[in-house]
Parts: sequence; structure tokens; C-alpha cells
Amino acid sequence: MPGMKQRTAQVRWEQRMQTPLLTLAVVFAVAYAVPIVAPDADSWMLTVCTVAEWTVWGTFAVDYLVRLALAPDKWLFVRSHPLDLLAVVLPLVQPLRLLRVVSTLLLVGRRARMAPQITLTTYVGGAVVGLMMFGSLAVLHVERDAPHGNIKTLGDAVWWSFTTMTTVGYGDHAPTTGLGRVLAVGLMLAGIALLGVVTANIAAWFISRFERDDAEERRQTALLEALTAEVKALREQVAALSVTGAGAVPTPVGPPEEPAVRG
Repeated sequence: MPGMKQRTAQVRWEQRMQTPLLTLAVVFAVAYAVPIVAPDADSWMLTVCTVAEWTVWGTFAVDYLVRLALAPDKWLFVRSHPLDLLAVVLPLVQPLRLLRVVSTLLLVGRRARMAPQITLTTYVGGAVVGLMMFGSLAVLHVERDAPHGNIKTLGDAVWWSFTTMTTVGYGDHAPTTGLGRVLAVGLMLAGIALLGVVTANIAAWFISRFERDDAEERRQTALLEALTAEVKALREQVAALSVTGAGAVPTPVGPPEEPAVRG
């Protein structure tokens, strides 16, 4: 069946590209961070970072197009992967350059949905750390040169990002520009969602462990009950044999009598 073959090819492609894309995501993180953390770096280094960013974005775009080509129902694939499409299309608009970070976060989320429970928690935990890092870098890039901004260093940005994701919000640092506040809203919503997923998966893992322990305990209890019943049945049989042996009349043992002789 053509549809089944295409679906199988799509799954194989996603599995084959998982490690390379995650590696490129790390490269993207470094390339995105260097110009913000070290804005006075050499021009060649900034150029290398820009090329690396666009290379990673291009790889994500190729990955999306290949998956689209392998999908049995193209329109269904587009409708079911809207964020992947936005991550590929929106960064082409220069004012929306910061949205390239969505590609990395979406990659982690998409791969996490294919992973087992423990691996899922690991991926989502990595997404939380990545979101915090990208949020810190993005707000520092926007707010550092703002006239009335109070987020001037990377430490300020990381602290603000952490308090925002956990919805604590001390208020000692806050964005003052429009784009910075948009980033804050996105960080709040994404942070709540990701932290909720981590908490739910950890709770589910503990519950599954307890359920396995309860099942093992029930199995051992049933085995002990079966052994107890068997021992009881054996005792009853031994008691019955003992009673039967005590009430029987023993047969005398001696020489056989000689037959009488008639005279």
C-alpha cells in the first residue's frame, strides 16, 4: 500500500535525522548566543555565527519539506504541524529574526513526543533549560540598549527569565520595550506548559513504580496463599491416613492350621 510505505519512510526519516538535528540545535544555540554575549567580538566570528544560524534554519526547512513530501496526506500534515511551518517561514522576515529560536524548541518538542516516558522527561527538561537560555539572550538583546531598561547584563537576564518561567515575578527586573514584553508573555506561557509536562511525567513515573510494586506484592501474596492451601490439604490427607491406620484390626500372623483327619 503506497500510503503505508510513505508513512514508514517518514518515520524512518525522522528517526534517522533525530541525532543530526539535535546536534545542529546545539550549534544554533552557540551561534545565537555569541553575538549577544560578546557583541564586540571580531567581525569574522559574527559572520560565522550568522552563517551557522542560517545553515541550521535551512536544515530545519529541508527536514520539514522532506517530511511533507513523505507524508501520505500533505494537507493533513500541514494542518497537524502548524508550529513547524511557522518556525520555517517566519524567520525569513528580518524583523522576526528572534523567532529562529522557535525552530530549536519545536525540534525538542517534536522529538519528545516520539520518546518513552523517561526520555520524554529528559527532552522536556532540556527544552526548559533551552527556553530559559534563549529567553535570557533574547530579552538581553532587546533590553540592553533600552533607555529605561534595567536588564543590562546576562546575569540580570537569566534571573528575570527564571522568575518569569516559574511565575514568581519579583519585579526587580522587567522588560520595558514592546518586544521585550511580548517575549515575557511567550516565556510565561511556554514555561508554565513545559514545567507542567515535567511535573506530570515525574508524577506518572512514580505512580507507575508504585503500581509495579503493588502488582509484585499481590503476586507474592497469591503465591503464599496457594502454598498455604496446599500445605493445609496435605495435612488433612496425613490426618485422614493416620485415623484409618489406627482403627484397622491387625491380622494375626502364625503357622497355618493343619486340616483335621477323620477316623
